[in-house]
Amino acid sequence: MRHDSADSRKALLVWGALAIVYVVWGSTYLAIMIVIETMPPLLSGAIRFVTAALVLGVTVRLLKGRESFRMTWKEAGGAALVGLLLLNGGNGMVAVAEQHISSGLAALLVASTPLWLVIFRVLFRDRPQVLTLAGVLIGFGGVAVLSLTGGGSAADSTGIVIILLASLSWSVGSFLTSRIPMPANPFTASAVEMAAGGVGLALTATVVGEHVDLADVSTRSWIALAYLIMVGSLVGFTAYVWLLNNAPISLVSTYAYVNPVVAVVLGALVLSEEVTGSMIVGGLVIVLGVALVVSTERRKKPEPVSGPEPATV
Repeated sequence: MRHDSADSRKALLVWGALAIVYVVWGSTYLAIMIVIETMPPLLSGAIRFVTAALVLGVTVRLLKGRESFRMTWKEAGGAALVGLLLLNGGNGMVAVAEQHISSGLAALLVASTPLWLVIFRVLFRDRPQVLTLAGVLIGFGGVAVLSLTGGGSAADSTGIVIILLASLSWSVGSFLTSRIPMPANPFTASAVEMAAGGVGLALTATVVGEHVDLADVSTRSWIALAYLIMVGSLVGFTAYVWLLNNAPISLVSTYAYVNPVVAVVLGALVLSEEVTGSMIVGGLVIVLGVALVVSTERRKKPEPVSGPEPATV
């Protein structure tokens, strides 16, 4: 009886953490859209990730001690490079793109990230299964539908190009994560990544001439930014890392095709974003392709087909 009770409790914790990852990471697209209503996309990202890095770093230091930050220069450099690709290149461009396209369309296109990772594996002479390649072809068919039609709405083609570049940058960073030296502690690695990404965003914002007048920033944007820092980057990531150690990876990886659905629904409900027939068809095709890739790869071997975090953590 005691064993059954422990199993039931763990099952509840797993589904609770999974619900957090589903909803929190799916909602970050909406939160970014609200932040950039009155804040520049790159500077707001810099504030978000530098703050989150400080909070996470201090927490890890207090709970795990000085040893948690013991790493080689190669490991620190690897984490910094991944942070620049994921957060400066990936997340930063997502925020820029959402100035031109809806949060729902952005989420659907970012969902193609696991498909890019399979392409990189092929380029590095890996041999994915036939069903994996079929999933890639199906998924990119959905990307093509959304890209060529603009989701059936008045989406700016500039935003679509930027979001596809963001997905590509995130995919490169995710691909490198398991192939270059990284800090052993995943929370430490994430703190370094967020610090590097935040500094990179600040420098990029300076180069492109972004500036912010705090008097012009709405309360709504500040609340959304605080949500991204505390809930999106910290709570969501903590739940994800816990799941990696307590649940089958095949179950954890389902966030890759649930998040865009959550993002589209929230965008429509909160911001009254248009959900067109083209978005539904293209999105379903992408989700189908990603689901086929993820399910096939998990049966094959435990190598990740997605990065440690989605592109809007």
